[in-house]
Amino acid sequence: MKAGNKISIFLSILLLMIGIVGATSAVAEESGCLTCHKGIEEIRDGKSSMMTMIKGLGAGHGDAQGCVICHGGDPAATEKGAAHKGSPQSLVDAKGPQMFYPDPGAMDINKFSCGQAACHQGYPDRLEKALMNTEAGKIQGNLHTWGIKEVTNHKVPWGNYAIKDEDGSVPTVGTPEYKEYMKDMIAAHKEQFPTELKQIPQPTVEEIEADPKLAGFTYQRQQCQRCHVTVKGREKRGDYRGQGCSSCHIPYGNEGLYEGNDPTIDKKQHGHMLTHQMQATRKSVVKTSHTEYSGIPVETCNSCHNRGKRIGVTYQGLMEFPYGSPWNEKGMKQPKLHTKKYLFISDDLHHQYNKSRGDNPKGGMLCQDCHTSIDMHGDGNLPGTTLAQVEIECQDCHGTPDKYPWELPLGYGEEFEQKISDKPRGLSNKLLTITQAFATVYDKKDGYLETTRGNPMGNVVKEGDKVILHSATGLDFDVPILKQIKESNSWKSQDAMVAMSRVKKHNDKLECYTCHASWVPQCYGCHVQVNYGKDKKGKPFHDTDWIASGSKRNPDGTTAESPLGTKGIQSPGKVFETRSYLRWEDPVLGINGEGRVTPLMPGCQVVYTVIDREGKAIALNQVAKSYDEQKELGQSRTPLGLDMAPVQPHSAQRKARTCESCHNNPKAMGYGIAGGVFQTRYVEDVVEDLIDQKNGKPIPKPGNYKIQIPKIADMNFDWSTIIKNGQQVQTVGTHWPLSRALPKGVREGMEKTGLCMGCHREMTNAELWSKVSTPGQLTDTQHIEMLNKLLKTYAASKTAKKDGK
Repeated sequence: MKAGNKISIFLSILLLMIGIVGATSAVAEESGCLTCHKGIEEIRDGKSSMMTMIKGLGAGHGDAQGCVICHGGDPAATEKGAAHKGSPQSLVDAKGPQMFYPDPGAMDINKFSCGQAACHQGYPDRLEKALMNTEAGKIQGNLHTWGIKEVTNHKVPWGNYAIKDEDGSVPTVGTPEYKEYMKDMIAAHKEQFPTELKQIPQPTVEEIEADPKLAGFTYQRQQCQRCHVTVKGREKRGDYRGQGCSSCHIPYGNEGLYEGNDPTIDKKQHGHMLTHQMQATRKSVVKTSHTEYSGIPVETCNSCHNRGKRIGVTYQGLMEFPYGSPWNEKGMKQPKLHTKKYLFISDDLHHQYNKSRGDNPKGGMLCQDCHTSIDMHGDGNLPGTTLAQVEIECQDCHGTPDKYPWELPLGYGEEFEQKISDKPRGLSNKLLTITQAFATVYDKKDGYLETTRGNPMGNVVKEGDKVILHSATGLDFDVPILKQIKESNSWKSQDAMVAMSRVKKHNDKLECYTCHASWVPQCYGCHVQVNYGKDKKGKPFHDTDWIASGSKRNPDGTTAESPLGTKGIQSPGKVFETRSYLRWEDPVLGINGEGRVTPLMPGCQVVYTVIDREGKAIALNQVAKSYDEQKELGQSRTPLGLDMAPVQPHSAQRKARTCESCHNNPKAMGYGIAGGVFQTRYVEDVVEDLIDQKNGKPIPKPGNYKIQIPKIADMNFDWSTIIKNGQQVQTVGTHWPLSRALPKGVREGMEKTGLCMGCHREMTNAELWSKVSTPGQLTDTQHIEMLNKLLKTYAASKTAKKDGK
């Protein structure tokens, strides 16, 4: 058969198919889904291959619009009740939707929709085991601070739901190098990669009253676990989202208001998607009535990442603050977002969309521009912590002053205090299958850069002497490469040159963000009250139990709390929280799970109070003790369970921390603000009344004065103090064995307080001072150059002395 005949036959078949689709489409508009939903947006641009495939598949099941491919239902029905019921038998048999699904992305049923054979197969299984669903690390970290023994010694026994990893430790996705790397990592850190998670328990009120620390489970289930992808989430401003895959891939504005054209969706009711379109990669363009965009906005991530590590709002430059100032034009405070009010500090340099980037375009980066599919969806294993799942390091794109990214070995940046290979990782010439199938595919140019664990980053390529990052926003950025900066001596400042190039230990021992994250949200003191008594109306306290609600899964994918206006399954007790104080500047430093110096932030510094059913405090301002940390450190003092957590805060700034903010700062070294001299009376009740100054006792008789500040037993230090009298007094990280305060040798090596005294104590020695000083006052730059000259002069004198001159 000639080529021309082949084309003619193909065109004839194509025209015939278009005719069938067109005819069926017209019928669908009259009697199918569009009878009610006329005007609704197509889930993807009609010209996209995905939408073409959905419509093509739909035509084979009696729905040329393709609605049933995701939602199921009866496309031939003309009445809502009938339309939202069942699914075409042919689709059921093909393992597509088994019935009508209100949210096709929801967990449990997304294997029949998003994950069906023709689509994103394997993703639902990966997501079910990933941290966005299990939240295993969050559970372990918080409950450790309550003194729950099952999570001591870095054990990760619980997740939101019971699950087993039955296919072994080899990831289901990734390059052979990645799979081998992870196999070795899992073998070395078995506690951080559990093979099974049991569902987090819910003790009875009777059990909690017998052992008040068990109230931590109520706190966990009612507060901390509301953000996992099985549940739809709290119906508050900024907390609206879909379920499962829809949590990220369907846009929800902070107000939860619909802006599309479906006449069945109330545009004034809060809690709806912004538009019936899918957001994903650069090629997934979302169009509204007044704009269009691509990629997944940062705010979508922030519907969850606004507490705990707070990395989402921190990336935007926001830190929760109680005041809500300044006033708006109506004389009101700012509206609450995620139930909080915020203060703007400074957003991460990668987020800043209004700052000039040299030759780069203005505009910021999205979370997905750095974080890979494995970072977000998982790799098929059960990670116990964020570090177990996230595969990227800063150096993967920027390299070091001595090596380009492709010259670095696998494992650089997460050495775990072990010697790693010096074999360069190189560049990759091919993408992962999942990237090729679903992501925007960019020309590899000279090759794709690789993550520290050996997977190609499909949006980061080497092109000549440049590294190009293709953002899902549609922008392309030239990545600053440290070795190029060193070779061209194009440092932004002398500080940068010295810190990054001349002090070799910084690159070997510090995370990049140890210096560049010059601020970290520091929410000191997490005062938790769990009250099992009664409210003002005399009714026993109850609140939404997100685990119980997410466990009640209906065949259509909905859970107990997902329909708008419902509060899900309630459990006894209600949680009230408050803080001691907030800071953002000069974060404390410590050692993270990889063995590198990192910023720390207050993790779960829990001080708990438990009120029983009779309204009696059966635990008042209690703090657990960390006996496992004491054993690991080998010290005489038992650290309190208050946790200062290693963190990648996502607050990187162009101007990094100054040298003095670490080397001349007792807070940074762990000694507390101003060296720990403040807030040392927590161990006693503070009474503010008429006081006898001879002995500090109240003058009014007992009963005629009140305790102003109740005590916290054993806490004879400030919240920012992690080292007192040479011993660690708080927990530093609960997940990985290497997490700890800065060791004594490191502190002694970096502590440079009082250096000024070396010279300036001689200022009254007129004879000496006249020989080394000149009239006037030195600038900072002149001062530095003078000291550099003194160093060189001293070196020359030592050489001359050695040579006998």
